[in-house]
Amino acid sequence: MRTERLLLYTPETMLDFLAAVAAASDPEAQRWLGWGVRNVVDAPAREELLRLCPGDTDALRASRTAARLLAQPYEPRPGGEEMLIGVCLDDGRYAGATGLAPGTGEVGGWLAPHARGLGLGTELFRAAAVLGHAHLGLRTLRAGYEPANTASGRALANAGFVAADGPPRHTLPDGREIDARWLQHTTTAPPARCPGAAPLPA
Repeated sequence: MRTERLLLYTPETMLDFLAAVAAASDPEAQRWLGWGVRNVVDAPAREELLRLCPGDTDALRASRTAARLLAQPYEPRPGGEEMLIGVCLDDGRYAGATGLAPGTGEVGGWLAPHARGLGLGTELFRAAAVLGHAHLGLRTLRAGYEPANTASGRALANAGFVAADGPPRHTLPDGREIDARWLQHTTTAPPARCPGAAPLPA
Protein backbone atom coordinates (compact mmCIF):
# COMPACT_ATOMS: atom_id res chain seq x y z
CA MET A 1 0.00 0.00 0.00
CA ARG A 2 1.25 3.50 -0.81
CA THR A 3 0.38 6.75 0.85
CA GLU A 4 1.77 10.13 -0.14
CA ARG A 5 5.11 9.51 1.60
CA LEU A 6 5.09 5.90 2.80
CA LEU A 7 5.25 2.43 1.33
CA LEU A 8 3.54 -0.04 3.67
CA TYR A 9 3.65 -3.83 3.53
CA THR A 10 3.24 -6.86 5.75
CA PRO A 11 6.56 -8.03 7.21
CA GLU A 12 8.28 -10.70 5.13
CA THR A 13 11.45 -11.36 7.14
CA MET A 14 12.69 -10.96 10.68
CA LEU A 15 14.60 -7.92 9.45
CA ASP A 16 11.29 -6.17 8.72
CA PHE A 17 9.89 -7.17 12.10
CA LEU A 18 12.92 -6.23 14.20
CA ALA A 19 13.38 -2.93 12.35
CA ALA A 20 9.77 -2.12 13.22
CA VAL A 21 10.43 -2.98 16.88
CA ALA A 22 13.62 -0.91 16.79
CA ALA A 23 11.62 2.09 15.54
CA ALA A 24 9.77 2.16 18.88
CA SER A 25 12.57 1.03 21.20
CA ASP A 26 13.86 4.47 22.20
CA PRO A 27 12.88 5.98 25.59
CA GLU A 28 10.53 8.57 24.08
CA ALA A 29 8.42 5.91 22.33
CA GLN A 30 8.51 3.61 25.33
CA ARG A 31 7.15 6.40 27.52
CA TRP A 32 3.88 5.92 25.63
CA LEU A 33 4.03 2.24 24.64
CA GLY A 34 5.50 0.69 27.81
CA TRP A 35 6.67 -2.60 26.28
CA GLY A 36 9.27 -3.22 28.98
CA VAL A 37 13.03 -3.66 28.61
CA ARG A 38 12.84 -7.32 27.52
CA ASN A 39 10.83 -6.41 24.43
CA VAL A 40 12.87 -3.54 23.02
CA VAL A 41 15.96 -3.48 20.81
CA ASP A 42 19.10 -2.14 22.53
CA ALA A 43 20.62 1.13 21.37
CA PRO A 44 23.52 -0.15 19.16
CA ALA A 45 21.31 -2.64 17.30
CA ARG A 46 18.54 -0.05 17.08
CA GLU A 47 20.83 2.46 15.38
CA GLU A 48 22.10 -0.16 12.92
CA LEU A 49 18.63 -1.37 11.98
CA LEU A 50 17.21 2.12 11.50
CA ARG A 51 20.04 3.08 9.14
CA LEU A 52 19.04 0.27 6.79
CA CYS A 53 16.91 0.63 3.67
CA PRO A 54 15.04 -2.59 2.81
CA GLY A 55 15.43 -1.88 -0.91
CA ASP A 56 19.22 -1.34 -0.80
CA THR A 57 20.42 -4.87 -1.50
CA ASP A 58 24.14 -3.96 -1.49
CA ALA A 59 23.94 -2.40 1.98
CA LEU A 60 21.89 -5.32 3.29
CA ARG A 61 24.45 -7.83 2.03
CA ALA A 62 27.24 -5.82 3.67
CA SER A 63 25.55 -5.94 7.09
CA ARG A 64 25.99 -9.21 8.96
CA THR A 65 22.94 -8.45 11.06
CA ALA A 66 20.77 -7.71 8.03
CA ALA A 67 21.99 -10.77 6.12
CA ARG A 68 21.20 -13.04 9.07
CA LEU A 69 17.73 -11.56 9.63
CA LEU A 70 16.88 -11.60 5.91
CA ALA A 71 17.40 -15.37 5.93
CA GLN A 72 14.71 -15.79 8.60
CA PRO A 73 11.12 -15.52 7.36
CA TYR A 74 8.69 -13.66 9.60
CA GLU A 75 6.03 -15.98 10.98
CA PRO A 76 3.15 -14.17 12.71
CA ARG A 77 1.64 -15.68 15.82
CA PRO A 78 -1.71 -17.39 15.16
CA GLY A 79 -4.44 -14.94 16.12
CA GLY A 80 -1.87 -12.17 16.59
CA GLU A 81 -1.87 -8.63 15.25
CA GLU A 82 -1.92 -7.84 11.57
CA MET A 83 1.05 -5.57 10.96
CA LEU A 84 2.12 -3.08 8.30
CA ILE A 85 5.75 -1.97 8.07
CA GLY A 86 6.23 1.63 6.91
CA VAL A 87 9.16 2.72 4.73
CA CYS A 88 9.81 6.36 3.78
CA LEU A 89 9.55 6.84 0.03
CA ASP A 90 12.06 9.70 0.00
CA ASP A 91 15.05 7.97 1.61
CA GLY A 92 13.98 4.30 1.69
CA ARG A 93 14.54 3.90 5.44
CA TYR A 94 12.30 2.03 7.86
CA ALA A 95 9.87 4.60 9.27
CA GLY A 96 7.72 2.66 11.73
CA ALA A 97 4.73 0.34 11.83
CA THR A 98 1.06 0.01 12.59
CA GLY A 99 -0.69 -3.00 14.04
CA LEU A 100 -4.32 -4.08 14.16
CA ALA A 101 -5.83 -6.76 16.39
CA PRO A 102 -8.42 -8.57 14.23
CA GLY A 103 -10.43 -9.80 17.22
CA THR A 104 -10.99 -6.37 18.76
CA GLY A 105 -10.34 -3.98 15.89
CA GLU A 106 -7.84 -2.09 18.06
CA VAL A 107 -5.21 -0.10 16.17
CA GLY A 108 -1.77 0.98 17.35
CA GLY A 109 1.23 2.49 15.67
CA TRP A 110 4.56 4.23 16.06
CA LEU A 111 7.24 6.04 14.12
CA ALA A 112 11.02 5.91 14.28
CA PRO A 113 12.74 9.00 15.73
CA HIS A 114 13.81 10.27 12.29
CA ALA A 115 10.21 10.01 11.00
CA ARG A 116 8.46 11.88 13.82
CA GLY A 117 7.06 15.39 13.63
CA LEU A 118 6.45 15.18 9.88
CA GLY A 119 2.77 14.23 9.82
CA LEU A 120 3.51 10.62 8.88
CA GLY A 121 1.41 9.31 11.77
CA THR A 122 -1.72 10.42 9.93
CA GLU A 123 -0.67 8.42 6.86
CA LEU A 124 0.15 5.41 9.06
CA PHE A 125 -3.28 5.41 10.73
CA ARG A 126 -5.09 5.98 7.42
CA ALA A 127 -3.35 2.86 6.13
CA ALA A 128 -4.45 0.95 9.24
CA ALA A 129 -8.04 1.99 8.52
CA VAL A 130 -7.79 0.64 4.97
CA LEU A 131 -6.29 -2.60 6.32
CA GLY A 132 -9.11 -3.00 8.82
CA HIS A 133 -12.05 -2.07 6.59
CA ALA A 134 -10.96 -3.25 3.13
CA HIS A 135 -8.78 -6.27 4.00
CA LEU A 136 -10.05 -7.67 7.31
CA GLY A 137 -13.73 -6.76 6.83
CA LEU A 138 -14.09 -4.82 10.09
CA ARG A 139 -16.75 -2.11 10.16
CA THR A 140 -15.41 -0.29 13.23
CA LEU A 141 -11.84 0.18 14.46
CA ARG A 142 -10.75 1.54 17.83
CA ALA A 143 -7.61 3.26 19.09
CA GLY A 144 -6.61 4.46 22.54
CA TYR A 145 -3.98 7.01 23.50
CA GLU A 146 -2.74 8.83 26.57
CA PRO A 147 -4.10 12.41 26.60
CA ALA A 148 -0.60 13.82 27.13
CA ASN A 149 0.46 12.17 23.86
CA THR A 150 -0.95 14.96 21.73
CA ALA A 151 0.94 13.84 18.60
CA SER A 152 -0.81 10.48 18.64
CA GLY A 153 -4.22 12.00 19.29
CA ARG A 154 -3.72 14.52 16.49
CA ALA A 155 -2.56 11.88 14.00
CA LEU A 156 -5.56 9.66 14.75
CA ALA A 157 -8.00 12.57 14.44
CA ASN A 158 -6.44 13.65 11.14
CA ALA A 159 -6.82 10.07 9.92
CA GLY A 160 -10.57 10.23 10.52
CA PHE A 161 -10.85 8.67 14.00
CA VAL A 162 -13.51 10.32 16.18
CA ALA A 163 -14.20 10.32 19.93
CA ALA A 164 -15.63 7.10 21.37
CA ASP A 165 -16.46 5.60 24.74
CA GLY A 166 -13.83 3.52 26.48
CA PRO A 167 -12.26 2.81 29.86
CA PRO A 168 -10.65 5.94 31.35
CA ARG A 169 -7.60 3.99 32.55
CA HIS A 170 -5.37 1.54 30.69
CA THR A 171 -2.54 -0.74 31.85
CA LEU A 172 0.53 -0.87 29.62
CA PRO A 173 2.51 -4.11 29.11
CA ASP A 174 5.14 -2.94 31.63
CA GLY A 175 2.43 -2.60 34.30
CA ARG A 176 2.11 1.19 34.30
CA GLU A 177 -1.45 2.45 34.53
CA ILE A 178 -2.23 5.54 32.43
CA ASP A 179 -5.15 7.80 31.59
CA ALA A 180 -6.73 6.86 28.27
CA ARG A 181 -8.83 8.47 25.57
CA TRP A 182 -10.55 6.38 22.93
CA LEU A 183 -11.36 7.01 19.29
CA GLN A 184 -13.03 4.98 16.59
CA HIS A 185 -13.06 4.80 12.80
CA THR A 186 -16.20 3.50 11.10
CA THR A 187 -16.49 2.90 7.38
CA THR A 188 -19.47 4.27 5.46
CA ALA A 189 -18.92 1.71 2.69
CA PRO A 190 -19.59 -2.01 3.13
CA PRO A 191 -16.43 -3.51 4.65
CA ALA A 192 -14.59 -6.02 2.44
CA ARG A 193 -12.60 -9.09 3.38
CA CYS A 194 -9.73 -10.36 1.27
CA PRO A 195 -9.84 -14.08 0.48
CA GLY A 196 -6.27 -14.46 1.78
CA ALA A 197 -6.92 -12.78 5.13
CA ALA A 198 -6.52 -15.00 8.20
CA PRO A 199 -9.79 -16.05 9.82
CA LEU A 200 -11.08 -13.75 12.55
CA PRO A 201 -10.92 -15.14 16.08
CA ALA A 202 -14.16 -16.78 17.21
